[in-house]
This record gives sequence, C-alpha cells and structure tokens, in this order.
Amino acid sequence: MITVSDVSLQFPDRKLFDEVNLQFKPGNCYGLIGANGAGKSTFLKILSGEISPSTGNVSMATDERMATLKQNHYDYEDQTVLDTVIMGHKRLYDIMQEKNAIYMKEDFSDEDGIKVAELEGEFAELDGWEAEPEAATLLQGLGISEDLHYKKMSELSGGQKVKVLLAQALFGKPDALLLDEPTNGLDKKSIEWLEEFLINFQNTVIVVSHDRHFLNKVCTHMCDVDFGKIKLYVGNYDFWLESSQLAAKLQADQNSKKEEKVKELQEFIARFSANASKSKQATSRKKTLEKITLDDIQPSTRRYPFVGFEPEREIGNDLLRVENISKSIDGKQILDNISFSLNKDDKVAFTGESDIAITTLFKIIMGEMEPDSGTIKWGVTTSQTYLPKDTSAEFTNGKLTIVDWLRQFASKEESDNTFLRSFLGRMLFSGEEVLKEVSVLSGGEKVRCMLSKMMLSKANVLVMDDPTNHLDLESITALNNGLIAFKGSLLFSSHDHQFIQTIANRIIEVTPNGVVDRAETTYDDFLENETVQKQIAELYAR
Repeated sequence: MITVSDVSLQFPDRKLFDEVNLQFKPGNCYGLIGANGAGKSTFLKILSGEISPSTGNVSMATDERMATLKQNHYDYEDQTVLDTVIMGHKRLYDIMQEKNAIYMKEDFSDEDGIKVAELEGEFAELDGWEAEPEAATLLQGLGISEDLHYKKMSELSGGQKVKVLLAQALFGKPDALLLDEPTNGLDKKSIEWLEEFLINFQNTVIVVSHDRHFLNKVCTHMCDVDFGKIKLYVGNYDFWLESSQLAAKLQADQNSKKEEKVKELQEFIARFSANASKSKQATSRKKTLEKITLDDIQPSTRRYPFVGFEPEREIGNDLLRVENISKSIDGKQILDNISFSLNKDDKVAFTGESDIAITTLFKIIMGEMEPDSGTIKWGVTTSQTYLPKDTSAEFTNGKLTIVDWLRQFASKEESDNTFLRSFLGRMLFSGEEVLKEVSVLSGGEKVRCMLSKMMLSKANVLVMDDPTNHLDLESITALNNGLIAFKGSLLFSSHDHQFIQTIANRIIEVTPNGVVDRAETTYDDFLENETVQKQIAELYAR
C-alpha cells in the first residue's frame, strides 16, 4: 500500500497541488487523470521518489517494492533483452551478478562459500529460479519472440525496446506498479495482453493514460487532478466522466427538487453498477458504487474544445477508388497491390501492424506522394482536408501568431479578427493566447490548430492520420463526438480502441500483402470475427 500524507508541490509561479492525502491499496488499479499540465506525470515522480514534494511524504512498508516504467529506451544498449527485464527487480539482479562472480573465481575460499550460500538462500526467497521463465513469459506476451531474448538491446527496434521496458516494470510481482502512458507504442494484441495482465494483477497499480478504452478496462478507481487537489473516485473513466457531467447538470439546475436529483443519481449508479466490469474487481467495485451519495459527485473544471465539422455540400455516389497501389521506400516494399473502393457515408478506420504503411497510403491518397504503380480517383463531388501524423510542415513560418496562421485558411467573410478570435476561443485558445507564435506551440496545441483549419475548410471528406496523438482526454472526447456527428465521410487511423469502436462503420486492415476490408461492422466485431482474423493472419504470414 502507498500512503500519501499532506503532499504539496510549490513552484515559484504556482502551486501544482496542495494537501494531497490518499491511500493506494492492493488489488486496485488507479487511473490518474487531469488536463495537460495538471501534474499527472509529476505526481507519479513524487510517488516514485524521483521528485521531492514541497511538503508531506509518501510511504510504503519497508519490505515492499515499487516498479516504474522507464522512458529512456537507450539506457540498456549493452544488456541482453532478458537481463534488461530481470533488472526490473534490482535486488534479485544484483544477487545474480554477485553469486555468478563468486562462482567464477579460481581461488574459491571458505568465506566465498559462506557468502554464496547466503546469496543462494536470498535468491530462492525472491523466486530467483523462476526469474528467466517469468521474464520470457512477459516478453512473449508483449510480442517479443524467443529468438530476441538473448540479443543486445541495441539490436532491437524502438518499438521493441518500449515493450522490453514495459516487461521490466511488470517483472517480479512488484507491490506497487507506476505506469506512465504504458500503451504508447504498443500494437493492439500487446495492449489486450497488458489489459488482462493488469486486471489479474494482485497488487497496487497507478497508471496515466490517454486511452479511454484501456482506462475503462483496467481501472477500479480514478484519481482526478483538479482544483489544485487530487481526489479519488470509485469506478472507471466512463463512470467518472458521466458522474462529473451529471453533477454539473444538477448543480446548474438549482430549482430541481433534491428528491429528483437523488433519483437521477440512483438510476445513474444502478446503470453503471450493472455494467461495472467483467474483471475480477467487478463485485467489489459494484458494492462501492452503490454506497455513493449525492455529495460524493462533483463537477469537473475541465474545459472541452468545440469540434464540429460542417460540410459545404453532400457527396455524390462516388467517393474514392484505389486500384493496385504499390510503393517502396529505400528499397523496402511498404504497400503491395492495395485496392478498395469507398462509398458515400463510409467512416473507415485503417488498421494494421505498420503505421508507416498507413501513413504512406494516406500521403498517396492525398497527393503528397506518388505511388510506384496504381491509381487514385476521388469522386467529383468530394472535397478533402487532411490531418497528417507529422504536422511540422504546416507550421514552417514559426513567426506567425495563431490567429494569423489560421487566417490563411479562412474565407473572406471569416477572416476578420472578431470571427477568428471567437472561433479559436471555442478551441481553447482564449484571450492573448491567440497571439502566441506557432513556433512555441505544444504538440496538442498544433493539433487543435489543425482541427480549426479543417473545420474552416467545410470539406465533405476528412482524412486523419492518428488524430488523437498529442491530445488530452478532453480534446479526444470532443473530437470523438464531433466525428460521430459529422455528416460527411471519414478516412482515419488510430490506436485508440474506443475512438475506432464509436466512429467507424468500416474497417480496412492494411497488410504487406493486400487488405482485409469489412464494411458495416464495428471494430469489436471485426476483432472478434474468427474468419476475418484468420484471413489477416494468413496475409501477414506470406
């Protein structure tokens, strides 16, 4: 158990949070949420001891061990993959190294014998004989095949290193596990494996993530960084979100009778309790939810941008025809004989193991890259706007202010300061913020600028390459709702399960040997369809 007592963190210009008192208990998974800059990652660093709080302290039992997900992927270049994982349990790894060094001695003394016997005893107590099998199981679960286990970390790709460091954090059954964005860089199979691992994990987990499906699947509690405080709520992310919105509604409706408010609250809790989770924590979570009172639910101070796309004209019968597209980059085949035809009202999620392949396909579709062979034909009634994964080319003139940058894409009627300031205000660029130069914008701010540009275009086809990248949960939710409501057609990629599930009505899996195309389906149905998944596996295996 982790106990946080009277913790605050004061910077010269502001107080990040104040008088935080929390207990994180075994068997629970706590999702740490808050607006960008609220201090989520900083709080994890306070819990791990990397940062000292201004006041208060964090405590664990002396015999308990905490593990964190490392972010520096180049710290272990000279280590083998298997050793890197075992290093997640420092004491166990040190014992292994020390006893191996003694055994290697040519002049093995009586003192060495006594020392190594002590080490062997502690090694056994720490389940040292299971270390390599456990490390191998974690690696295989995350998609690191056995032939890579004894290779040096320097030989692995960036994505593989991410998985190894995640296995390192999970190794050795830590008493407390701190994970900052653990799904970043993971494919969908690895995310599913991690979800099951955390659901069945017996000890304490605290996680920061922008993946709502992941938070809903694994979390028993949410820790909300808001009002300069950190408050604990029972339930997953959806429960927290809807309860916060309900609280705002009840607070705004001062004339409503308290009895009616209580009834609405009871109905809300009953609905969530019935669908709490299929995980092992479901029963205890349901019981705790049923104890919630009206005073336990508070509105959030979160601000959500307005995202709404209004196409200027309807699309005719023809949307897009892609025929026999192939493309190689630097001698490597990226796309091979890709063909599909899209129809009016299609909202298509492009999925696959290679992000590069999907990005390349989008660039070809948008005319930013020429294919080696094949043709692209848009319907004559279509107009397209594009959000690339890398937005840097859109902001080459870094001296422009946000309002002047957006003015470039506005019609004559919409180019005056009053309209643009109001428009940007709805995208959370308020007051003097619109005068910031685009060169100093964060990744999330640049995406919000790009979404503003796309809304002004009034295009009837949106092409978006991983649009939730860099966005906080509030912006992701707003974009998600805006795309559900969009009356045109959409081509997009994403690693956000809930984003795909709630928006797409068609899934196209892009493999090295063609596509698997399923219309009129949801993402969950696509993943659970055994025939489809077998077809995909066969294409990857060629």
